[in-house]
Amino acid sequence: MKVSIVQKPPIYLDLEKSMVRAVEIVQESAAMGCDMVVFPEVWLPGYPTFVWRLPPGAGMGKTDALYALSQANSVDLGKNGLRPLQEAAQDCAVVVVIGYQEIDGSVSGSTLFNSCAIIDADGRLVNNHRKLMPTNPERMVWGFGDGAGLNVVDTAVGRVGALICWENYMPLARYALYAQNIDIYVAPTWDSGDTWFATMQHISREGGCWVIGCATALEASDIPENIPFRDELFPNEDEWINAGDAVVYKPFGGIMAGPMHQEKGLLTAEIDVAAARASRRKFDASGHYARPDVFSLTVKRKKQRPVLFE
Repeated sequence: MKVSIVQKPPIYLDLEKSMVRAVEIVQESAAMGCDMVVFPEVWLPGYPTFVWRLPPGAGMGKTDALYALSQANSVDLGKNGLRPLQEAAQDCAVVVVIGYQEIDGSVSGSTLFNSCAIIDADGRLVNNHRKLMPTNPERMVWGFGDGAGLNVVDTAVGRVGALICWENYMPLARYALYAQNIDIYVAPTWDSGDTWFATMQHISREGGCWVIGCATALEASDIPENIPFRDELFPNEDEWINAGDAVVYKPFGGIMAGPMHQEKGLLTAEIDVAAARASRRKFDASGHYARPDVFSLTVKRKKQRPVLFE
């Protein structure tokens, strides 16, 4: 099985144009013989990196304007917001994993979530996971997720699951995926560098699975001129806002491909999916090493809804 990991930036905070680019990337990857395409965290419509650059309180006026633009370019599943990608996945017969910003129109139509969708090769949306805990200033943008999407699902390329960015530092969340016989563990992120690589390496060994880590490779020059406060937030045109650092680790450790550092394009790798389960002969965190007589984990999968006035 061949996987394509995306290190091309979206059209920042422009959902329509970014969706067109995403479909083109899926088509390009399929033409290269890839069976699976993985996009980074909040690739649609672009990670709100401005929350790390504006101070709370004093910067709220600017944050509000950028939040409004980001909100207006979010994906509503209730309105088939991922349909173009689902159709591309079906047409190209590839599995697509994509991080995106979700707006839930079925509740308030205002709250945003950091979500990750898994689309099977027949175009079906087989899982949608919302980030459980937004990190630090991200809480000014996103609501909290729940356990409803904490699933590993069967796809045309094997059993796939995903945790987003620093969720991968949450041992119980990781274990919830390990316990579902995971083959390919996807970690869409905004993180990069040696510490992140160490985490990906650890997960590949702990979980006995293929691990794919990827962040958006983004330069200041990629930010469109019409983005509010652009010159203040990104004054250095030569700045690498995020190095990308796409990487693939083998089951039980060792780099298979990457890291792809400060480079835009597609990182590809050939994956033997069966090697994941075979690697767990030595150490199976949720199997023969689990000690269920000592430890247990309960996952509340019910989707949490706010109480609404009637």
